[in-house]
Amino acid sequence: MDDILNRPIVLVLNRNWQAINVRTPQQAFVQMATDVVTALNIDGENRVPAHWAEWIKLPVRENDYSVRTPSGPIRVPAVIVLSRFAKVPKRRPKFSARAIWARDGGQCQYTGANLRPSEGNIDHVLPRSRGGKTSWENCVLASKDVNSRKADRLPEEVGLRLLKPPTAPRELPSTLFIRNVNGIAAWRHFLVE
Repeated sequence: MDDILNRPIVLVLNRNWQAINVRTPQQAFVQMATDVVTALNIDGENRVPAHWAEWIKLPVRENDYSVRTPSGPIRVPAVIVLSRFAKVPKRRPKFSARAIWARDGGQCQYTGANLRPSEGNIDHVLPRSRGGKTSWENCVLASKDVNSRKADRLPEEVGLRLLKPPTAPRELPSTLFIRNVNGIAAWRHFLVE
């Protein structure tokens, strides 16, 4: 059976109530018990902060996650608020073929042609056979026919030029990377979707 204590189902807000992270109930309970965070008791449009001593006395509602303890069930908070942290951390998207596609806007970086998914793939500007790395700065989206023609050569060796040098995407607020994959209703108030 799925261990609820170790599933990332608790949304973390900074003290300005901006979503910045996701935690497990286990991590949330530790932070609540040490007064690092307060939990939000969310009922419809009402959002009331509750400290640990108050939280453990709240009844478990029908649609809430809960954990059993010797003292009885304790509701898992859907959202917690950090007491002292105000920043929104930034991070870069994870490197992947999908992220390269997004960075390059679905456009071949040699011809400028707009590509459908079946028409493009990732090209190593400096081929791996020549020591090229799989990195933001060495990978671009290319049409399959251009990539095949280039093969393990440098672009200039086959008469190609990049439209622009590949770079790592800029860092974005961490809020943009949080997804409500479990469909937790209480999160919808705090996430950009």
